[in-house]
Amino acid sequence: MLALCCLGLSGCDALISASNKSNGVIYCSEGNPTSFNPQLDTSGTTVDASSHQIYDRLLDFDPKSGSVIPSLATSWSISTDGLLYTFQLRKDVAFHHTAYFSPSRTFNAEDVIFSFDRWRLPNSAYHGIAGGIYPYADSLGLANLIEKVERVNAYRLEITLKQPQSSFLANLATDFAVIMSKEYADSLEQKNQKENIDRQPIGTGPFKFAHFRQDSFIRYKRHDEYWGENKQTEQLIFDITPSSSLRLAKLITGECDAMALPAHSELDVIRQSKDLILDEKPGLNVGFWAFNTAKPPFDRPGVRRALSLAIDKNALIEAIYFDSAILAKNIVPPTSWAFQSEQKNLNYNPSAAKKLLQENGIEPGFTMNIWAMPVERPYNPNAIKMAELMQSYLQAVGVNVEIVSYEWSTFREKLKQGTHDSVLIGWSADNGDPDNFYRPLLSCGAIKSGTNRAFWCSPEYDELIGQALKYTSIEDRQYFYYKANALIAEQLPLVPIAHASKYQAFRRDLVGFEINPYGGVKLAGVTKN
Repeated sequence: MLALCCLGLSGCDALISASNKSNGVIYCSEGNPTSFNPQLDTSGTTVDASSHQIYDRLLDFDPKSGSVIPSLATSWSISTDGLLYTFQLRKDVAFHHTAYFSPSRTFNAEDVIFSFDRWRLPNSAYHGIAGGIYPYADSLGLANLIEKVERVNAYRLEITLKQPQSSFLANLATDFAVIMSKEYADSLEQKNQKENIDRQPIGTGPFKFAHFRQDSFIRYKRHDEYWGENKQTEQLIFDITPSSSLRLAKLITGECDAMALPAHSELDVIRQSKDLILDEKPGLNVGFWAFNTAKPPFDRPGVRRALSLAIDKNALIEAIYFDSAILAKNIVPPTSWAFQSEQKNLNYNPSAAKKLLQENGIEPGFTMNIWAMPVERPYNPNAIKMAELMQSYLQAVGVNVEIVSYEWSTFREKLKQGTHDSVLIGWSADNGDPDNFYRPLLSCGAIKSGTNRAFWCSPEYDELIGQALKYTSIEDRQYFYYKANALIAEQLPLVPIAHASKYQAFRRDLVGFEINPYGGVKLAGVTKN
């Protein structure tokens, strides 16, 4: 975890109360970020605290259509062979002036090259600073995809790919493709303080970092020289409040203007309050039960199928999601063009489960664990309760279950080590391209990055999703994704459970606060009446 960063001002304890004035917005968040660099983490907590508050990307998404739109790149072109991408960069974009850094120049091509080289080149001076793992880029194989990133001039950039990839532009618009300051990086290197780049961030985004007190708050100040059109509040506070019920209490009393991740059991309370607004949209997510296919006996599809048959997914959704989710058939939600409505679900069948377990040599009394997330997420609002329900289902077919959970950052780190038998977790997409589900969740390359919780590596699957990226038409790509769906249903490295709606709760006097369907929370342009 990050340590206390209280820079340039005295009286940190007064920061929250100061933000209660009309010049500030308070967002009740659910936890501590692991850093202020979303390149290093796929956790929504880290993304929310950093990606859209502190940084910009070359491209962005139109929240209505999902199409790629300009950001730090004003225009782009693609060669006829799909290998050369040329970007024209925005001029006069200011980096943050803070107590710990004063830039001498504006954004240019060198900053893009530095930001990309950090995660793609092992010989970059900053590649290994935080461990050398870049989960999102690693899971998609972006470093291997890119041949070179070259400066044409200060405001023109060329990226050459080794092979065409239809999702490339969308990946440049995700939360993780942030642009950092090379000048700041160079100054830290000279001081032998390179690790501060992720603790005391510098970006071009609408807010600049001011203070962080672990388990308490993050304070941001308005970036007065921000290039965008949005009018920002003078200061932004993330009030770190792990308990959902306490976040709601703060929202009701006005201590917070908006809250992260309202519990599903609290939605009716929010709807009934005259002072609150509950925003809801279909979620680009999936909650699932993943088996560790690297460990016997979960390396056998027959065992995975037997355990899947023992679980009543409809009952789980009814008990956990409070009518705010639909049963998952694929790993992609119905809003994706790769979704297959005709694909059949495994029906709850404990008798068939018992028979299949016996056929696979699993005797009554077999013990396994289910790791359950300790945090609420839209794709699974209560993993521990879900695990408890699954425990009873599995006990009925002769399987004993131990439920395992840890503090969230520890949980995620231990998952990467692969000691779990199975895990209840999920994924929220960062763009509308189905590749954003298929590769991070189940590709061979995503095992090392830590997003493939099933540790499943299928060359056949990788070939299918790789072929899908060579085409631009939806019909051509669907052919390969449908085959991938069939392979997942046959092999069952994970069991898709639910696609959940995405909710945001905020006070009625908050203006401009909307759900971002493609990633983390955006507070640019959010003000109070």
